[in-house]
Amino acid sequence: MSDTEFDVVIAAYLIPDLAQTEFDDLVKLVEDKQLEVEGVALVTEDADGNVTVKETGDHLGRKGLKIGGGVGLVVGLFSPPLLASMIVGGAVGDVVGKFAKHRVESGLGEKMGAALPPGSAGIVAIYDRGKAGIVAATLANAVKKSVAQIDGGGAKQLKAALAEAQAGMGG
Repeated sequence: MSDTEFDVVIAAYLIPDLAQTEFDDLVKLVEDKQLEVEGVALVTEDADGNVTVKETGDHLGRKGLKIGGGVGLVVGLFSPPLLASMIVGGAVGDVVGKFAKHRVESGLGEKMGAALPPGSAGIVAIYDRGKAGIVAATLANAVKKSVAQIDGGGAKQLKAALAEAQAGMGG
């Protein structure tokens, strides 16, 4: 994984139904092994600016709301405080700090901060950079897209921090 290059995309939609449809299409591509993702999430932002994860998809195309490593990575890079609200446990502060630091160091915060306007829906995904054309075509109805790069080593370190925090939650 450390030599794979990834892109992170936030695609904003003014019509939540369009976001849901294209989220489902993206997950189907993963399920059919036409696209590899680290994680994908469907999010909404209400009029007050509160972001909520509505649905997630993992690297196998499974959908749900459980935060796995890749999905946690997607959510954490987009919004470390949102990640904290989804993970309960003593290690949350450490994990959120690592995600926030990575966003600043990689410049992701600037690119992603204003991607979702209030009252909208969006898709956040981390995918193999070599498949950028497939992702762009699948997210064709987005009114705005913000793409940033993340190296495989950084993704691996952040996923390890998330796994450590989840393990520390007790079982």
